[in-house]
Amino acid sequence: MSLIAQLQQCLGADQVLISPDAQAPYLKDWRGRYQGHAQAVVLPTTTAAVAEVVRLCVAAGVPIVPQGGNTGLCGGATPDGSGNAVVVVMTQLNRIRSIDPVNFSVTAEAGITLDQLKDAAASVDRLYPLTLGAGHLTTLGGTLATNAGGLQVLRYGMTRDLCLGLEVVLPDGTIWSKLSALRKDNTGYDLKQLFIGAEGTLGLITAATMKLYPLPAARALIWLDLPDAATAVSRHALAQTIFAGAQTASELISATTLSLVRKHLPEAVLSAVAGNWPEAWGLMIEVSAHDADFLQALLDAWQKACVGAGVGVGYIATTPADQAQIWAIRKGLAESQKREGLSIKHDVGLPISQIPRFLDDASAALEKRFPGIRIVAFGHIGDGNLHFNLSYADPVKNAGLMEQSQTANAVVYDVVDRLDGSIAAEHGIGQLKPEWLAQHAPEGSMALMHQIKNALDPQGLMNPGKVLV
Repeated sequence: MSLIAQLQQCLGADQVLISPDAQAPYLKDWRGRYQGHAQAVVLPTTTAAVAEVVRLCVAAGVPIVPQGGNTGLCGGATPDGSGNAVVVVMTQLNRIRSIDPVNFSVTAEAGITLDQLKDAAASVDRLYPLTLGAGHLTTLGGTLATNAGGLQVLRYGMTRDLCLGLEVVLPDGTIWSKLSALRKDNTGYDLKQLFIGAEGTLGLITAATMKLYPLPAARALIWLDLPDAATAVSRHALAQTIFAGAQTASELISATTLSLVRKHLPEAVLSAVAGNWPEAWGLMIEVSAHDADFLQALLDAWQKACVGAGVGVGYIATTPADQAQIWAIRKGLAESQKREGLSIKHDVGLPISQIPRFLDDASAALEKRFPGIRIVAFGHIGDGNLHFNLSYADPVKNAGLMEQSQTANAVVYDVVDRLDGSIAAEHGIGQLKPEWLAQHAPEGSMALMHQIKNALDPQGLMNPGKVLV
């Protein structure tokens, strides 16, 4: 019996997509940069079904490519062009298995979207804090596979910081399940950390137990118009001093980046903010608290500190409507860039204090090599994660730039290295950066990663061509 026939027998014919039209949505990445082929796209509905798919594929020597909401930016969920792989789409594993508001935890399947998970938490007066612009599409499993960060890392941490337990189908088709809700557990190796950030190269995440938090009773969002990145770093430091653990986000956005939002998503621009549209940089600071009085006390302290330092207080949005519209600007950055056209994207991590130097040094080096290049920079200044994207406004010239992406990457990553940064902060490696990872990883790291990969996946069938080369 052929592999396709076995998969159909296991899942049902309607859950095994073999026609080009049916497969098409699953073979191209969100950016439109990578286009692959597959002999089948399967949509299992249970962990047991995922395990059987893996066993069948391994027995046939067929590569497996896991996929969630397909919102990644590094091609990590896209098959190669050979047509050999089976794409395993996890979106139908989308159930809440349990939720414990007293323990502040939820166990959910990998295919649930972030927005669905947030709604489930809110239904018991709790918060699931991981926030991404594509939360209506992005899945829990995808965020775990890439160790996504998002907009509130400053207060709540990366995805791995939120994870208490995992259920994973291993490369031999067995199920490892430790959906623990414990905060403390020192019984041997913390095995779940092997799979978080591994992008499906060590196994397929099918469910997870995640931390929940109290729902904030009050929020405020501060918008600052600033002349340069160094000033933004300084104002972020002041905010950290004043707000401490109450600060949930600190977002840096260049005026060039904002101009793309104005161009492609004008409905996202709040008039009150537009009146203070920055000449150089905008800084968003979000603060949340357990009650309105405490929040007001924090805002009073902020205003006092700003007056004392002789700097502007900024535009403070206190109503949910105003805050939502300001967040729409931030969440619209990726979409506005997509509409503008292809760009060379960098997702780098830096010591916060080194962000201004990186921007100066990388921009100068790029301008020397690519005169007139347009730099679209923004990111999570609170955790040192900068999105640093390159393009030309002219489409013809931009097409030529895409062909020189290796040269541009080398320029950027050289500066990152000099400043003790990271070439991948929150979007993973995928098929975009394996060669760069091999070049820039600390000594001995690649050997260790290959040893782990070979031990768990000796046939190399789990998401091949991703992360490791």
